[in-house]
Amino acid sequence: MANIVILGAGVMGSAFSVPLVDNNHTVSLVGTHLDNNIIEEIHETHLHPNLKVHLADAVTPYTYDRLGELIPNADLVVLGVNSLGVDWAADMLDPLLSPETPILMLTKGMEGNGKQLEILPHNFQSRLSTKVKINAIGGPAIAGEVAVRRHTSVIFTGPDQNLLDKLAEWLRTPYYHIWTSTDIVGVEVCVALKNIYALAVGFVSGLLEKSGEVENQAKMHNLAAAIFAQGLWETAYMVEKMGGQLHSVYTLPGAGDLYVTCQGGRNSRMGRWLGLGVPYSQAKRSYMPDDTIEGAELALAIGPTVKNMVAQGLLDSNRLPLMQAVINIVCADVEVQIPWDQFFAAGKQI
Repeated sequence: MANIVILGAGVMGSAFSVPLVDNNHTVSLVGTHLDNNIIEEIHETHLHPNLKVHLADAVTPYTYDRLGELIPNADLVVLGVNSLGVDWAADMLDPLLSPETPILMLTKGMEGNGKQLEILPHNFQSRLSTKVKINAIGGPAIAGEVAVRRHTSVIFTGPDQNLLDKLAEWLRTPYYHIWTSTDIVGVEVCVALKNIYALAVGFVSGLLEKSGEVENQAKMHNLAAAIFAQGLWETAYMVEKMGGQLHSVYTLPGAGDLYVTCQGGRNSRMGRWLGLGVPYSQAKRSYMPDDTIEGAELALAIGPTVKNMVAQGLLDSNRLPLMQAVINIVCADVEVQIPWDQFFAAGKQI
């Protein structure tokens, strides 16, 4: 039995407590500075107000000011903040972490410094003064499904196979299925970029609504499927460019995670507004002011760097037409236009 601290009491961090408790681990769920109401509700009723699920009595809720008491005794720290909270989490954890305590990141994302792109585990490590063992989870995992023990399949990734095997043993259950991979670059590029391409697939619901009904009530599944396929095509290019392995693209981190993210959620809701013709800045301000739209946040985080790398010939513009279109839609409030003629490196055989 391990002593595990989860930092971040949002839906995914909290849902992750379920397989941990089912494996008889001690779980401390620590809210961020934005989670006080959630922590208070869990403390009083053990009902997570957003998951709509009662967490086990074995899950003990804490406010973030208690981290100093919890981290020194932790066998594992799980990072469950959203991508915008990574800097805050690094600042909070840095003085408390030791090299012996591994980190398992639920948080997805990438960063750009204007010259190059970086996966989030590497970026997080760069913000710490102590060298720690950082691992991550990739693959299709909707928090609400994990919380009620629906079958879920994921990849644990990191540089140390022995540690991955140990973590997988701690977490596997009859419903939470785990594979391992040392391709941390490939896995993390996939699970980050899926948010941009899921946002693009989300355009379709807005475009359909704007186009009006037709005689036979036909939908736009053909359009959505083509955008999905182009997203995987571009993800494969980016994985190879950043030194990852293609098998991550065509398994759970790439195809699997993109599929499940396209089924709904904040990227899809924002995509609908953009497909309807509402500029991103207006849609965010008027309709989703309190939501973190991971696809849009990623476009904002890496957009300038992608443009610089394309201009310098470090990235092939012909291989990233959809990514560049989404970046322009989000960063410059450009109207949604699907760059059909540039799909699949136009003019070349697939």
